[in-house]
Amino acid sequence: MLSLNLVTLLYLVASVCFIQALKGLSHPATSRAGNTFGMTGMAIAMFTTAALTIKLGSEPVTGLGWVMLGLLIGGTAGTIMARRVEMTKMPELVAFMHSMIGLAAVCIAVAAVAEPHAFGIVAAGLPIPAGNRIELFIGTFVGAITFSGSVIAFGKLSGRYKLRVFRGAPVVFAGQHMLNLLLAIAMLACGIAFAATQLWAPYVIMAALAFVLGVLIIIPIGGADMPVVVSMLNSYSGWAAAGIGFSLNNPMLIIAGSLVGSSGAILSYIMCKAMNRSFFNVILGGFGSDAASSVDANPQQQRSVKSGSPDDSAFMLANAETVVIIPGYGLAVARAQHALKELTTKLSEKGVDVKYAIHPVAGRMPGHMNVLLAEAEVPYDQVFEMDDINSEFGQVDVVLVLGANDVVNPAAKNDPKSPIAGMPILEAYKARAIIVNKRSMAAGYAGLENELFYLDKTMMVFGDAKKVLEEMVKAVE
Repeated sequence: MLSLNLVTLLYLVASVCFIQALKGLSHPATSRAGNTFGMTGMAIAMFTTAALTIKLGSEPVTGLGWVMLGLLIGGTAGTIMARRVEMTKMPELVAFMHSMIGLAAVCIAVAAVAEPHAFGIVAAGLPIPAGNRIELFIGTFVGAITFSGSVIAFGKLSGRYKLRVFRGAPVVFAGQHMLNLLLAIAMLACGIAFAATQLWAPYVIMAALAFVLGVLIIIPIGGADMPVVVSMLNSYSGWAAAGIGFSLNNPMLIIAGSLVGSSGAILSYIMCKAMNRSFFNVILGGFGSDAASSVDANPQQQRSVKSGSPDDSAFMLANAETVVIIPGYGLAVARAQHALKELTTKLSEKGVDVKYAIHPVAGRMPGHMNVLLAEAEVPYDQVFEMDDINSEFGQVDVVLVLGANDVVNPAAKNDPKSPIAGMPILEAYKARAIIVNKRSMAAGYAGLENELFYLDKTMMVFGDAKKVLEEMVKAVE
């Protein structure tokens, strides 16, 4: 049996662990320690909460078996998924986890509305206080939007489903924003009605509308904007947990949810700046459609490019003094990070100064490329963020672009009519020579031709990134 003082102390320790986890995850060099703090904090929070099912005082123990069974099933499933997931599928796993957090928030809220006395909100037979009803209403609709929105994001990221809503291209239709507005107003009206009356009908309608709204918010967002979506849903899941924490008077849920919600919101803002997007449009799911319509109106034209072989690329790299490597999602798809590490090691042995340049939205989730390079044990001091390395491209001998597209497109800088105009990019076009590895000339997520590929100083090397890099390693040797 735990005393209230001990419970409070353990929750405080867990909260400190979560704060240290966020601090550690802010830099690749401390990310392992950050993960350790996070796991420790969650373990403390889970087992403290499980121990609370043993009623404080002299009441009999009830429900502990179900709680432990849930911990066992959830822990086992999480371990299996984490061990099996490929790096290219990590964004999908993150979206799936967000959906589960949202669904959990809804389930807890429904249970609290059905039997508030079981959660210690009120004594049996008494109505739920108005303040708690508002908290349950907020936790429910945020959780429902998070769940259905994350399901759509999961489908878009996986690309394995034939339903139109799961396709990478934005799904738009006439009157879409007006429909979203009407549904949001109806949802809020039902929530207010529930807060005033505690009737089930407005609560159920409110929850159903929130599930639908979550779908409609995410479907107009295209694949190019998925990093922002993942970050945004991460924030939503945190606020859903915090809202339920207030209803249950659980300080651990409030603190953990607030940390996730605020950090996710800050990260979403950073992502928006990196993509020249409006933060409020992201929150409301109102971006992606304009770019899509612009792209459809400008089909790609057949243009010639200068192509070369892996041997040609290896010769250029080995004879350069400075090389900057820009990894993109194509590198992750090819699982070529280890071959890239081997190539850069060979180049460094020849005296070449090698650096990596990372765009904030490279890949399909925030930090995707950083994690990919860390897996290959690339030294952290060789990895630079966009703002730190853009000023150096003018003095770089060779830039090697691997599977990146929109994040190096000069149109963002040079074409004010481009759908990505104003989007901060890695300024690879300023380098003395450019090597681009792609499977084909297919456009990136934004559906735009990349002017970088057609520059006189650019050489295209077509093929799977892993095979191309392996051939480069042999040629350098």
